[in-house]
Amino acid sequence: MHEKEADFMDSALKKLGWNDFFEERFRGYATDHEPGRVSAVNKSSCKVHMKGGVVRARVSGKLRQDGLRPAVGDWVAIYRDESDIFTIQAILPRKSKISRKDPGRAIGEQVMVTNIEAVFIVTSLNQDLNMRRLERYLAVARQSGAEPVVVLNKSDLCADVEAKVDEVKAIAPDLSVIAISAAEKTGLEQLAPYLQDGKTVVLLGSSGVGKSTLINALEGRKRQKIGEIREDDGRGRHTTTVRELLVLERGGIIIDNPGMREIQLWDAGDGLDDAFQDIIELAKECKFSDCRHETEPGCAVK
Repeated sequence: MHEKEADFMDSALKKLGWNDFFEERFRGYATDHEPGRVSAVNKSSCKVHMKGGVVRARVSGKLRQDGLRPAVGDWVAIYRDESDIFTIQAILPRKSKISRKDPGRAIGEQVMVTNIEAVFIVTSLNQDLNMRRLERYLAVARQSGAEPVVVLNKSDLCADVEAKVDEVKAIAPDLSVIAISAAEKTGLEQLAPYLQDGKTVVLLGSSGVGKSTLINALEGRKRQKIGEIREDDGRGRHTTTVRELLVLERGGIIIDNPGMREIQLWDAGDGLDDAFQDIIELAKECKFSDCRHETEPGCAVK
């Protein structure tokens, strides 16, 4: 391999988040496999970013038999056969992850996103701002192993932004709280330290808080579809139906994520029980045992 080609490989992979941690864990596969990063998952295959571009890869029978499923953000070892069929043979160890309870099994974990450096908890400075919900998202973020960052969007719709920032800092004094307006493209420079080449951020937030608008603002072009804004409450209709890893032209990687209904804590032992005992006690009073604490009648938490 020529030196220039090797340099291109290194730079292309590093832009996707490749580093010494994954390099070391890939050594056992390096002879006949190539590394790639999963950007989207469906039932039969995965979309994977590799050094030469984006490919569609199937999951090996052994991984399926072992109950191992790639998640968005995973680094994987891919075998390419003579017919140019790409197969994911192994999932490299993860540095961080966000999981939920597997909706298909009574007991089980479904890994949603992996290998993230930061979690942007996006909420809106209009009627959507809900401290209880924010606390639940903080619990998810704290469990992930990544750095939580609270992003208060739609600052242009708020009469007293500083008061709202202080209100959030009261429940999360140790976290960064950033106020922006994605629609007006103001305050976005505060996000720049988290959006560097090779660094991955996942967006969490309920429907209509402006996650897709934020991605479009960061890209400087329309990349994500945006729902209509309802006049009665100023919330956009949720448009992201699958999670997807996006490599930003300006640098950095963002994983967009479906809204609140996708989030149920997998293992809340350390992340939620200790920090949010009041929520746990309130949840016991909810009318329905599977309450998601959003709009359900008889919810004691919302």
